[in-house]
Amino acid sequence: MALRTASAARVRDVHLAAGASLIALAFGTQAFAQTKSGPTEVSELVITAARTTLPASALPMTVDIVDADTLSQQVSISGSVVDAISSLSPSFSPTRQKLSGSGETLRGRSPLFAINGIPQSTPIRDGSRDGFTIDPFFIDHVELIYGSNALQGIGATGGVVNQVTVGPPKEDGLSGRVLAQVSSDTRFHGDGLGWKTAGLAGYRAGAFDATLGLAYESRGAFYDGRGRRIGVDNTQGEIQDSTSTSIFGRFGWQIDESLRIDLVANRFELKGDGDYVIVAGDRTKNRPASSMRGTIQGRPAANRVETLSVAVTDDDLVGGDLTAQFFYNRSRDTFGGDRSATFQDARLAPIGTLFDQSSNQSEKMGARIGYEREIPFVPGLNTTFGLDTMKDRTEQSLIQTKRAWVPPTQFQSIAPFVQANLALLDDRLHLAGGLRYESVTLKVSDYTTLASYGSRAVGGGDPSFEATLLNGGIVVKPTQSLRLYASYAEGYTVPDVGRILRGVNRDGVDVDSFLDINPVVSDNQEIGAEWKRGPIEATAAYFWSTSKLGQLLVLNPATAVYDVQRQRVEIEGLELNVTAKTPVPGVTASAGYAKLKGRADSNGDGSTDIDLDGANISPDRFNFALSYQQGPLAARLQSQTYLQRSYEGADPRNNFQGYTLVDATVRYSAPVGDVFFSVQNLFDQQYLSYSSDTSNPADNLRYFAGRGRVFTLGLERRF
Repeated sequence: MALRTASAARVRDVHLAAGASLIALAFGTQAFAQTKSGPTEVSELVITAARTTLPASALPMTVDIVDADTLSQQVSISGSVVDAISSLSPSFSPTRQKLSGSGETLRGRSPLFAINGIPQSTPIRDGSRDGFTIDPFFIDHVELIYGSNALQGIGATGGVVNQVTVGPPKEDGLSGRVLAQVSSDTRFHGDGLGWKTAGLAGYRAGAFDATLGLAYESRGAFYDGRGRRIGVDNTQGEIQDSTSTSIFGRFGWQIDESLRIDLVANRFELKGDGDYVIVAGDRTKNRPASSMRGTIQGRPAANRVETLSVAVTDDDLVGGDLTAQFFYNRSRDTFGGDRSATFQDARLAPIGTLFDQSSNQSEKMGARIGYEREIPFVPGLNTTFGLDTMKDRTEQSLIQTKRAWVPPTQFQSIAPFVQANLALLDDRLHLAGGLRYESVTLKVSDYTTLASYGSRAVGGGDPSFEATLLNGGIVVKPTQSLRLYASYAEGYTVPDVGRILRGVNRDGVDVDSFLDINPVVSDNQEIGAEWKRGPIEATAAYFWSTSKLGQLLVLNPATAVYDVQRQRVEIEGLELNVTAKTPVPGVTASAGYAKLKGRADSNGDGSTDIDLDGANISPDRFNFALSYQQGPLAARLQSQTYLQRSYEGADPRNNFQGYTLVDATVRYSAPVGDVFFSVQNLFDQQYLSYSSDTSNPADNLRYFAGRGRVFTLGLERRF
């Protein structure tokens, strides 16, 4: 993985000196990617999420690739792409180990999850389920772009996590692979058993090919390091005590040598079994919440996503490359229910007795078109012109009583863009830059709020904004071993307007005058270095990120409405990674470090005065791993050490104590297939999840421990 650095002005010189020292020590880096045939150099790869055919070495940004073998290895340990990325990237926050990814950040800001470039987020009413929209069995590799950018449009304020699905069969005939695995907690509780089976088959006949796949997984209850069931979050959604089904299809037609059409379809559903109810913990006694057998009321929390895309590519159209993708995406996030005051309506049932639950439904259609070619008469100048459009319709309704909580809201975006990259001095110098023009309109019809907000009649409207987002940078290769770069890029998102619309509790409100949807623009300034020489590879990156008008939603006590507070936010960070082949044949050692600091302006005086808390930024972290690959045997031992942290201006009860986790996995290629055995949390460490430890200090229900030791045994066979 690339080494990265970041910082704000007041510590910039110190971090620059540290980065220079590392370079002087001949640090170098590689990506997470490492295949059986040897390490994959990210600089040689094309990052499709960067919207260019140029290799990563020509781009002034920090990127990483998690290749198929590395991803399979990590998923065998943790079970999900989100956990795999979190384990490998020091700047990614510890996961919640729940269905909801609320508060999980990359470089202190929210990343955009995508599948083949198709956004999985729901910008109007964020359900925080975008990390679980496809089974990892159908993912070939994952592309990571670090830092705010607008390459993919809305949402990439922390970066992009682009999951690239498996490609078409490479040869005529039938090919494929199958997987079977079983997992258990360390004490082999009967209800802690889980299993998964998956299959993928492809057939190619000349110009035509088809690939079909099915994956099914059943997860048992989770246990912590002390052998106690971990508390279930039946409201926001659970991974434990759940089942998931994923159906995948890909159909292609190679019309001629340069022109190809691909249709990709995926349907993913993860839903809780609802076999457990939560038992409150006690923060004063350091006793996490647990679970007991019981029957929940209403529907279990679930997530269902359906995606369909058609892509047309031509790598020789008038001397350039054309990529045109048209997509449809539909999601339904079901949340657990209760008898909260928000759901009460005396017209339907006596106050305090009405049970209800909500469902977040989003439907989006869009197109992403780009054309790239070298400009005639300007040697070395590569230019991309493109246009992205998207229409998203989202609503949040109450399942039991059929009421609208968030009214049907339509988000429309049209964004032309241009990128240019000029290679000079025999490819030793690259100058890059571009801009993206965003035109966004939000449409809301007249609606009435829930009774708990006073059944207020709200006038509809169509607020809009326009923004021009810039990026630019330079790449210098003074020697064959050293690559230096500096860049500036802007990304944007919009506030969670659904939370604002549903909370209106006064008369005379009109959406046009009430709702502020001005974009939250965050920038990413970065300098970095990559060094590759002999057995050592490393990178260092130093970044600082600012958003002058923040995106915090804060409850106004006077109106009980969530206001959008435009607080200045500053984040700085230093990222370092190094990989070295040891004298022992087949053994590689790697280490990574990330130091992040975030500040916010709580009093609006233009200067930051408080720390971002654990709900907004990850802890400092040190990663270490030993990998072995020799013949049919592959193994990896890895650790993640999260360092303790206190937050100035926050409740001291939210201070983070830190912990270390160690994982191990081994895989052997036998005649029957690849047999693997993985252990998550090897030493059965008892710890609190980062989210639970750093937020809601008075909430004993969402006081969750992390998973204890977990064994996974499996077999994967290719044909």
